Amino acid sequence: MKKIATLLLAAGLVFGVSTGASAIDFKAKGQWIMSFDYGQHGNFASSNTSKGGNTGYKKGEDEFEARQRVRLQLDAVASEALSGTVYFEMGDTMWGKSDQGGALGADSKIVEVKRAYIDWMVPQTDLKVRMGLQGVALPSFTTGSTVLNDDVAGITASYQFNENVGVTALWARPFNDNSSWKKNDYDHDSYMDNMDAFALLVPLSFDGVKVTPWGMYAAIGPNTFRNGENFRNGPWGAGSYAKAGLFPAMGALHKDGTSANGARKLSSYADAWWAGLTGEVTAFDPFRFAWDFNYGSVTWDDDGRLNRQGWLASLLFEYKLDWATPGLYGWYGSGDDSNPANGSERMPTLSANNTNGFSNFAFDGDPYIARDGAIGHGMGGTWGIGARLKDMSFVEDLKHTFRVNYIGGTNSPTMAKKMSLNDMYANEGGLGMEAMYLTTQDSALEIGLTNTYQMYENFVINLEADYIALWLDTSKSVWGARHRNGSPIPQTNDAWNINASFVYSF
Repeated sequence: MKKIATLLLAAGLVFGVSTGASAIDFKAKGQWIMSFDYGQHGNFASSNTSKGGNTGYKKGEDEFEARQRVRLQLDAVASEALSGTVYFEMGDTMWGKSDQGGALGADSKIVEVKRAYIDWMVPQTDLKVRMGLQGVALPSFTTGSTVLNDDVAGITASYQFNENVGVTALWARPFNDNSSWKKNDYDHDSYMDNMDAFALLVPLSFDGVKVTPWGMYAAIGPNTFRNGENFRNGPWGAGSYAKAGLFPAMGALHKDGTSANGARKLSSYADAWWAGLTGEVTAFDPFRFAWDFNYGSVTWDDDGRLNRQGWLASLLFEYKLDWATPGLYGWYGSGDDSNPANGSERMPTLSANNTNGFSNFAFDGDPYIARDGAIGHGMGGTWGIGARLKDMSFVEDLKHTFRVNYIGGTNSPTMAKKMSLNDMYANEGGLGMEAMYLTTQDSALEIGLTNTYQMYENFVINLEADYIALWLDTSKSVWGARHRNGSPIPQTNDAWNINASFVYSF
């Protein structure tokens, strides 16, 4: 609390000084979230530790948890052509957890700079430029971007040619100067460990139709994820999202599924690229049709076993009524074949840290800080169909959204068999893997209900309940292959969670 008070006091001094000193207009935005979760089997593991399970919701987290997050944004606006923004974040803070500032005394270094950038326009033109730490989301009209939607350092330039055609160019640097390793008794810090991404978006808007083709290329340094002699084990920040999304399951593997990590050193940059076409049709309002199609590839010349390439497509149909918006949707993502030595056939993902429009619990879809991502942050290697009733309202200021999703895997059962024989399991969650790795023999059913009450203009109470029933094929030809080695099959249970969030925004 002392740090929050200090920050607010500093902001107040800035406001006070600016009032009489210049024509700079300071604007403030913010959000407080108090969130309470109760659930079980967050990683589908049994609560019976003797059968490969864990206590609590999942490893390191109790069944009941209380947490909070505070965000404050200050905009210094000189004119329509020039402004600066700094965006602070405090949390997520788990109540009672000392290293997050939630224990007795509540003092900890938890104030983070989430974004910090300047916006300016080239004089006598409509060219807009943003420089600094900023939120970047690649285009999507269905789920939210499954390639990149996160905060990143970079430069964005956008230009609107006319009311129908625009263009946006981006350079971003997700990683640089993080590695540290030795060779011949010499320290090698921050050498060839940068990752630079370049993107081009062309949003097209016509009467009742919007379409955005886009493409992105990234050069990934051989030491980007390096930690000592391990080229894929850098421990920092959101790199965990990238490591799950850019590499094959468990990294480099031999054909029999045994590890080949470290067998070949990385010495040259990898080439990564993505391309997509996304759009929506609203010409037949109240009917809306939207789609996304993405393809991506990561190629390592030093070790083809680390390559990853694939695609993901999604469709959405919805019809807006006075009392709700019913919708039908589906998606399909390519999956791994039976040969782990040829890399992965799932679409690579840089960071899909977004609010997924199809799922609040199975994927990364919760709009606040409730538990989510039970199956994964990205949707690669899965397919699904779903139905929802969105924003149902029968009482003023009270809305409900009900959704049902059937989710299947697109990865080869033989791949799972080889992983199982090497003592890996569906919820391994390691390098190149989301929270769950589903094959064509596995499936899940998600049911969710969200209730939102607008108590005041700036205050919302959100109550959500979610349940995922999971069916894994534990026969000896899939995940039960470990029986041949005498290893037990971990017991799985259905995941569920109830969340209450209290949100003040201004």
